[in-house]
Amino acid sequence: MFEGRTMYDKQVKYMSEQKTLPTEIILHISQELNIPVRGVVGAITLLDEGGTVPFIARYRKEATGNLDEVQIRAIEETLAYFRELVDRREAILASIHEQGKLTDELKARIGATLDRNELEDLYLPYRPKRRTKATIAREKGLEPLAQYLWAQQAASMPLDTFAASFVNASAGVTTLDEALEGARHIVAEWISEDADLRKTLRKFVFDEGVVVSRRVTDAVDEQQKFKMYYEYKEPAKTIPSHRMLAIRRGESENLLYFLIDVESERAVVLMRRHILHEPGDWTAQLELAIDDAWKRLLNSSIQAEVRLELKRRSDDEAIRVFRDNLYNVLLAPPAGPIRVLGIDPGLRTGCKVAVVDETGKLLEHDVLYLHTSKQATLDAGPKLEVMLRRHNVRAIAIGNGTASRETDAFVRNFLREGSLLETFCVTVSESGASVYSASDIARQEFPDLDLTVRGAISIARRLQDPLSELVKVDPKSIGVGQYQHDVNQHQLADSLASVVESCVNRVGVDLNTSSWMLLRYVAGINERTALNIVSYRNENGSFRSRMQVLEVPGIGPKTFEQAAGFLRIRNGDNPLDMTAVHPESYGVVEQIAGLLKTTTREIIRQPQLLENVDCSQLAAGSYTLADILGELRKPGRDPREKFIAPSFHEDVRAIADVQPGMVLEGVVTNVTKFGAFVDIGVHQDGLVHISELSSRFVKDPAEVVKTGQIVKVMVLSVDGSAKRIALSMKALMAAAGRPAAKQVQAPPKTMEEKLAALSVKWKVRA
Repeated sequence: MFEGRTMYDKQVKYMSEQKTLPTEIILHISQELNIPVRGVVGAITLLDEGGTVPFIARYRKEATGNLDEVQIRAIEETLAYFRELVDRREAILASIHEQGKLTDELKARIGATLDRNELEDLYLPYRPKRRTKATIAREKGLEPLAQYLWAQQAASMPLDTFAASFVNASAGVTTLDEALEGARHIVAEWISEDADLRKTLRKFVFDEGVVVSRRVTDAVDEQQKFKMYYEYKEPAKTIPSHRMLAIRRGESENLLYFLIDVESERAVVLMRRHILHEPGDWTAQLELAIDDAWKRLLNSSIQAEVRLELKRRSDDEAIRVFRDNLYNVLLAPPAGPIRVLGIDPGLRTGCKVAVVDETGKLLEHDVLYLHTSKQATLDAGPKLEVMLRRHNVRAIAIGNGTASRETDAFVRNFLREGSLLETFCVTVSESGASVYSASDIARQEFPDLDLTVRGAISIARRLQDPLSELVKVDPKSIGVGQYQHDVNQHQLADSLASVVESCVNRVGVDLNTSSWMLLRYVAGINERTALNIVSYRNENGSFRSRMQVLEVPGIGPKTFEQAAGFLRIRNGDNPLDMTAVHPESYGVVEQIAGLLKTTTREIIRQPQLLENVDCSQLAAGSYTLADILGELRKPGRDPREKFIAPSFHEDVRAIADVQPGMVLEGVVTNVTKFGAFVDIGVHQDGLVHISELSSRFVKDPAEVVKTGQIVKVMVLSVDGSAKRIALSMKALMAAAGRPAAKQVQAPPKTMEEKLAALSVKWKVRA
């Protein structure tokens, strides 16, 4: 709930004075996103004041009406679209005004449109043009004849007689037919520039067009990746993003070409209904002009616009899939602050080994030759045991690349025979580890180490805390995308960066142990400020309180306001510094302690005391108070799930070992619109097609599985030459006689939450 009308009035007044957006756009955003106007105004006001999305969502709920991050980001993105539209609108009005053609009616139409395509359609007749057939006809003095046809009004003389008056050899018009043809060219251009007609045709092509793809003649598709699309048709309105992107990739590789097939007769009928008003001797000429306008001007133009919209729509969907997968990967359960030995497996060059302590600091590294010879394997055992015992290693993390299963089998057998049962072994994804190893960040951390050793360190740290380690890698290299190189790269980068920011702030960051790479994603903190924090920490020792952060160069009151609630200090001077309670609310906690006649530290030790507090006496909004009490009941709780290690089948190490009918355990590595890929431990992920995820109908695989989830699957088929493994979860349900799988419950405030409620139309997202 909002705290009263006064807050809303102030926000509206602020926005009016700043002239940030016209009222009709605010209302439109509210309607499109299905968010109350007050929430939209509150969010925009805070964003304009420099607020970050995580901060606004967590600590300004009263101002926004408890909007979550997904909703606020949607407002932020839509706001950017409309601000660009407003700027473009002003530029168009200025251009038409300079031409002396801006009428009150045109100005009103331009001012009222909220769609970029419609705005450009209105500007089309006034846009500077190259030399066209219509331009040439005007130069010949044929525009009055075109206006006669366009007006469709009976005149004192027949059309042929009127047209004959334009025959002028010196002007380049030698016959009656040439005069009429030139007039039709002008009319065809007017038809193609009719904003209302273009809107109608755009909707027609989008709703009724069919995407048709074909193989390019003599194209060589060696792996037949695009065989499905050699002769393919699907309605443009419903074609899924992954198929549209696949067709476009085939086109970019010169293997396919595609077009949007529509019934030209239907298009021409729509145009005639729009253009023809009164029958007369001009009708036949207008019909010819309409046919010419469709074939020569409008068909290709409208097709290009719809093709672009299909690309944008496919990009949006592919980026959403990538974003949701990345969210789940970054929030994968951490093994925690334990000592880990990381192994980057290899065959001929050996396995690079690195031991890190509880904070991820490198303790020792070496190379073990497990697969080169029998003697080398025998020699590797004692070396491994010495490292494990010397550093009291609790876990061994093995990268899932080449030779990972052979290495995993050796390590598990070694631990079993050596009775090292206190140490467990886990295979972890090494996607992006090679990118990190060669990065500037890795060189800064370990300037004297080989790339492969850096990779082993990264693998070990990924087991301890996936989030802290993966923020060092370009999100596009983590390997959970779908046609990621084919989508809008700027849009993809921005979207993935927002996911990383969301995950980091949801978990919180330890101010005294986190790297600058992690700190830079805290709300309000940039790379330079993060480096300053680490430098201050190195020079002055550990932070004892959040307020001490204000001493760091570059951190002022505004940055502190945005960041403080997401920074954690363990065992500091104030116990609230280890919680998500913002320093601005410490007074409320002290008020609670006063009502309970105890101390803040005692409340954290005995959260059951909070059951006796009278909330009506507290000076805080209802949303803020609920968050404070929730945090005090479970102070500093990590929102991520409990760590569980997957268990691969001991006898299945290569694709040749996989047989139909096998039941295996694996880890979901990627969720796409057509299914989920599962790592079953054979260096080649298997695919659970969307039709095999559940015995019930599944519209979106994300309803059933998520990246990082441990699942059991049955092998349906194996194609060793093509390296394809077909898996099923549905078959196991049927065999067990169980009902359809329940929908996966995503953690609170996931990036996919409420997307269904945000009914952003394609025209707004264009």
